[in-house]
Amino acid sequence: MLIRSRAPLRIGLAGGGTDVSPYSDIHNGAILNATISMFAYAIIEPLDDDRIIFESLDRKERFESAMVDYLEPDGQLDLLKGVYNRITREFTQKPLSFKLSTYVDAPAGSGLGSSSTLVVAILGAFAEWLRLPLGEYDMAHLAYEIERIDLAMAGGKQDQYAATFGGFNFMEFFGEDKVIVNPLRVKKDYINELEYNLLLYYTSTSRISSRIIAVQSDNVIKKKEKSVEGMHRLKEQATMMKEAVLKGELDRIGDILNFGWQYKKDLAEGISNEQIDRIYEAALKAGASGGKISGAGGGGFMMFYCPNNSRFAVMDALSQFGGEFRNYQFTKKGLTSWTL
Repeated sequence: MLIRSRAPLRIGLAGGGTDVSPYSDIHNGAILNATISMFAYAIIEPLDDDRIIFESLDRKERFESAMVDYLEPDGQLDLLKGVYNRITREFTQKPLSFKLSTYVDAPAGSGLGSSSTLVVAILGAFAEWLRLPLGEYDMAHLAYEIERIDLAMAGGKQDQYAATFGGFNFMEFFGEDKVIVNPLRVKKDYINELEYNLLLYYTSTSRISSRIIAVQSDNVIKKKEKSVEGMHRLKEQATMMKEAVLKGELDRIGDILNFGWQYKKDLAEGISNEQIDRIYEAALKAGASGGKISGAGGGGFMMFYCPNNSRFAVMDALSQFGGEFRNYQFTKKGLTSWTL
């Protein structure tokens, strides 16, 4: 028997950073994101030999243990261990014997929410195998707790909900623990135009997002005015983007992205750097009307809105920087699991 699951990665269109504690706890947050046709995969194969085997196929890592009910996180495949530990503690109350294999279509630290999406995919595989009674909000919240509380990994709340729900969503974050996901009914013609005009560019660099997020959170705690004001503006940006996408005012999107990018750089040191600035300016000069870094910043993926037929000129202009463009489509579905 094989149990498979997959969850989509996401691009954050607006509001990124306002889902991060303590800003979202104090001021509430808002984000607009959309899932794309790049995925995190999890495959469970039940065993009967009292072993636990983890394999990260994309990272070429392997872990093996005797069947126990708790695996100590030690820096090796900790996301997999964290999910397993919560499953045995909260649902089975006994150890399991199985092989878990994972794969992610984007590198770690690329800004598309790969770590959180992988946690959701693994949870989905366990839920399929063990028939766990988890709804969408339950699944996303549990994934958040595993990553942020159990494993103490810094980050926000949007990725787990995007991966679970799928599609275009306007998300609102209230206080420490309340999240509302508002699915958006975006017309297909608008989605087609967004796919054509919104280029996804991988800078061929990655970063440890937790470091940037830790600085961002510290700036809120210390009430650094420039950083907090930047988050306020990004929250406004999420509402602006929602209106533009729903109304089909697509010519505004580049300007809205650029508005957010200018304020996002105020959240914490390291979000941008000289190379990212050079790439951004080259894209604008070639015809892009706006763009942003994906995720916490510092590297990974960037996106650019290229109206009319400027996408080809932008692609040509960025060829000098050594990155690559990734084809994608927007997806409607979130977490999916099945059994063979």
